[in-house]
Amino acid sequence: MSSWKKTIYKTVCLSFALIVTVTLFQKGSVPNQFFQTQPQKSVISQEPLKTQKTNEVLPLTNNFWKKEVEIPPPVKATEKEVTSWDVKATNCTANSNFTKEEWFRNLEPHFQQFLFYRHCRYFPIIINHPEKCRGEIDLLIVVKSVITQYDRREAIRRTWGQERVLDGKKIKTLFLLGIASKVEERSNYQKLLEYEDRIYGDVLQWDFLDTFFNLTLKEVHFLKWFNIYCDQVRYIFKGDDDIFMSPENILEFLKDQKGGDLFVGDVLFKAKPIRKKDNKYYIPNSLYGKTYYPPYAGGGGFVMDGPLAKRLHKVSENQELYPIDDVYLGMCLEDLKVTPVAHTGFRTFGLVKNKNSKMNREPCFYKSMLVVHKLNPADLLSMWDLVHKHLSCSQKANIL
Repeated sequence: MSSWKKTIYKTVCLSFALIVTVTLFQKGSVPNQFFQTQPQKSVISQEPLKTQKTNEVLPLTNNFWKKEVEIPPPVKATEKEVTSWDVKATNCTANSNFTKEEWFRNLEPHFQQFLFYRHCRYFPIIINHPEKCRGEIDLLIVVKSVITQYDRREAIRRTWGQERVLDGKKIKTLFLLGIASKVEERSNYQKLLEYEDRIYGDVLQWDFLDTFFNLTLKEVHFLKWFNIYCDQVRYIFKGDDDIFMSPENILEFLKDQKGGDLFVGDVLFKAKPIRKKDNKYYIPNSLYGKTYYPPYAGGGGFVMDGPLAKRLHKVSENQELYPIDDVYLGMCLEDLKVTPVAHTGFRTFGLVKNKNSKMNREPCFYKSMLVVHKLNPADLLSMWDLVHKHLSCSQKANIL
């Protein structure tokens, strides 16, 4: 059977398995048990916790990141000793040293819980693909995803996440995941993810909950993984799973770059912490008291030098975790005295901020962009086809 027929056959089988399993799961789940609430008894009680990313409700337990276990702590090896992922067990207990402080008692429960377990930095790896970094790689595409969003990963594999050699440049792709945040989703979706990975072999998964605050955990886990396994990666593109990205334009931009500490994206300078409690990115003064954040690249995607990623790993180990992953990387860059570079080809709020503007759906503009945020899977597939199939534009924007 030819290779393209095998690929189609595997995709059909996976899609059928997903439909059957999700249908059975939806009929058999008991969500009311998951959303049941109890009165708060203490700062580490069983009161449910609402995450900021998806409005999911998580039980507030003695281990925010993972279910309670009593196992030995991981051995911290030196950089030279680490040749494979060295965290084999999870032993993370709450740090309650500041529970008597008034500023802490005034925090919202999810911020309290974040502070309880901020010192819990690394967790065991569930799915690993060290072979992805074998040999010389010109562009490593790394995508943040969650276990339930198979449709987004599949759209990316069919568009900008294709592994290929483009103009002599080798491109590889990886998806970064934790475990399902909802207990009733965990078993079924985990089996589907393992089946998905057997087909595509492009998933890295660690044993921590996939929540908004844990996006920073995903950041430091990737940096540690990269430091262990990747010695010949020239550039990294790291982005969300709801974007349009042009590997052709990114490689064209990188052709003129010299070796160094390149970190480029849609950079925010002098961004202020948001103090409105109803905002997804709200940060209390007690957690960050400065007027401005350091410069950071936000909203969907950026490109950085491979060697810079290794330096970021080293400095990140001395930087306390922060609830917003984009800002956290900005803090690490500040420690390295590296200033991220702003580029107009990274459009993290769409082509124009007016979501109803026809420009946001104009393929000739996408043809010139490096990254555009946000697109659902259907829109991504449609726009990719429009841009790459006999598109005739009067001119190409001069942004590269």
